[in-house]
Amino acid sequence: MAPPQGSRAPLEFGGPLGAAALLLLLPVTMFHLLLVARSGPARLLGPPPYLPGLEELWSPWALLLCLTWLGLQAALYLLPARKVAEGQELKDKSRLRYPINGFQALVLTALLVGLGVSAGLPLSELPEMLLPLAFAATLTAFIFSLLLYLKALVAPASALAPGGNSGNLIYDFFLGRELNPRICSFDFKYFCELRPGLIGWVLINLALLMQEAELRGSPSLAMWLVNGFQLLYVGDALWYEEAVLTTMDIIHDGFGFMLAFGDLAWVPFTYSLQAQFLLYHPQPLGWPLASFICLINAVGYYIFRGANSQKNTFRKNPSDPRVADLETISTATGRRLLVSGWWGMVRHPNYLGDLIMALAWSLPCDFGPFSTEPMPP
Repeated sequence: MAPPQGSRAPLEFGGPLGAAALLLLLPVTMFHLLLVARSGPARLLGPPPYLPGLEELWSPWALLLCLTWLGLQAALYLLPARKVAEGQELKDKSRLRYPINGFQALVLTALLVGLGVSAGLPLSELPEMLLPLAFAATLTAFIFSLLLYLKALVAPASALAPGGNSGNLIYDFFLGRELNPRICSFDFKYFCELRPGLIGWVLINLALLMQEAELRGSPSLAMWLVNGFQLLYVGDALWYEEAVLTTMDIIHDGFGFMLAFGDLAWVPFTYSLQAQFLLYHPQPLGWPLASFICLINAVGYYIFRGANSQKNTFRKNPSDPRVADLETISTATGRRLLVSGWWGMVRHPNYLGDLIMALAWSLPCDFGPFSTEPMPP
């Protein structure tokens, strides 16, 4: 089937040329960050400490582990859900249904990992495989995106995303042509959005904590803080999983390389950089400063959760009593935007909360001259 006529939606990311550049730059940036985090100077700017060869990146065991992880999370996705929610109305006036069992998947994964570790699973060896695992995840994202593109070629026009239907192969491969690619009731974009990447991030953090305990006798306070803060973030995302159904990723963006790579590779391997850094660069941290950092994270989380809850409630039902009295403005597309409540104080309060929490995650990695305890061995 020939692709439909190009979309009139404005091209993003600099069009086909920008999309082609990002296909290369995103994986290169990820591997640069992974190499820098474990290097002595750990300098972000400048060349990486060395260029790994294919023998260091490619591992069939890493690919098998990556696919096994995806299979496990897919199996947990298919388990009976505590709730089934309807998504936003589509072009054909229908609504898709989604299982709300992400938090259940997190808990069951924790139980399975706990049982595995007690039975001798060498989880602490996982950090030594981060480079080949990242390579396997990147390869998986490329192949998966190609399959998604081919699937979209036979999808009806009503199933295509507004922006990923330009007619340019590279651009549409990057952005994604189909809005909600599914096989039966299994929604690929919704599955990848929160499950394998976010839960994988927590697992990598835990493995780094366990390896630090083996190397130094016990995990550092800084490592505990990073693990705790980021576990809270992931647990929150999965507890409020239904809120993702009103995000732009779900209601607007197609599912192509941009989201597939972001979900499967970028999230677990770059969001765990703080814990990776601490394993190779242990940092002293006293309880007074740790308490201050906890306060910063709590403030960020309060803003983040309050703003996102308000936004999600408004998008689901603007007449909800919790948001009905908030002021709004109309856009050229007929949508209404909040300009009061959290959105009356700052333009993007949800991003502000994210940034404050990210600051709290990073402060344990180096508080410079304010650190008061001796450096652990």
